[in-house]
Amino acid sequence: MADQAQLLTKAQRLCEERGVRLTPQRLKVLALIIEHHSSISAYELLDQLKISEPQAKPPTIYRALDFLLAQGFVHKVESTNSYIACCVLGHADHCSQLLICDECGSVEECHDDELAKLLRQKSEKLGFKINHHVVESHGICEKCQGNKPII
Repeated sequence: MADQAQLLTKAQRLCEERGVRLTPQRLKVLALIIEHHSSISAYELLDQLKISEPQAKPPTIYRALDFLLAQGFVHKVESTNSYIACCVLGHADHCSQLLICDECGSVEECHDDELAKLLRQKSEKLGFKINHHVVESHGICEKCQGNKPII
């Protein structure tokens, strides 16, 4: 993933181009998600935000997350009710595949254009128009597999 400063600069540029407002609070929430390097829940974000903004409340986080999701800057990991920074910042309509480790909780985003194409074709055959999709796969990451004792 690109470094944090580059991602934040790109987010600011995209917001200017789109005519939407990336408030300091939204920018801070995005920075916290990027810094986390894994998925993070809204309440974990709130705890982190309260360090610099003690008055922050849950609606503060949820409004920021709604904005960041709409702009394609973050993804919601539905199965764990958490959020990760998008590795293709600003492309809200791309198909993401999230690989979720059930041991350590890490989430890796990857893209497979063929998988996205197959999903789109299958949905069209059924008369269904996809607006947004994220494929979540659960398993055990390479690092955790390496930590397993050999029996």
